[in-house]
Amino acid sequence: MWKPNQQSSSSQTPNEPVRPAAPAAPSYEPAARPSTASAQPASSDQATIGKSLVVKGEVSGSESLYIDGKVEGAINLPGNRVTVGRNGQVAANITAREIVVLGKVRGNVTASDRVDIRSEGSLTGDVTAQRISIEDGAFFKGGIDIRKPGNESKQQVNSGANVNSEAGKAVPVQV
Repeated sequence: MWKPNQQSSSSQTPNEPVRPAAPAAPSYEPAARPSTASAQPASSDQATIGKSLVVKGEVSGSESLYIDGKVEGAINLPGNRVTVGRNGQVAANITAREIVVLGKVRGNVTASDRVDIRSEGSLTGDVTAQRISIEDGAFFKGGIDIRKPGNESKQQVNSGANVNSEAGKAVPVQV
């Protein structure tokens, strides 16, 4: 007698739990969707070169880059951000929209927007950007060329002439 009663009660109980289970599944799925959605933009927004990686050659692309390893060569990511992490060691010319230095960079840096050298960062090379920020404690050795958005081509010609004619002289910087 238990079997027929369990089947009849179990046929009624699956109907009842199925209704609450259906809302429970969508409540679980939206929780999963934002986490995968947030994970996908993070991976597609920024690529990472890890601590143990060494890259020799040219790095180019259309996404932001975080460097915590070693890069030698050239980095060309116009319109994107390049961040050199605390463990990062870069011996390359960097061209990007925004450049943040927390580690060591040896090479010329060109940013269409800004260059930010943090307190633990070190940059040896010339900087060309619209804005530059150097925190207390940061190391910087090189020249600075501040460009206004509308006059880039004229200032490129003038800055080249100024660098050659004023080599070895201190040039005041207005920020």
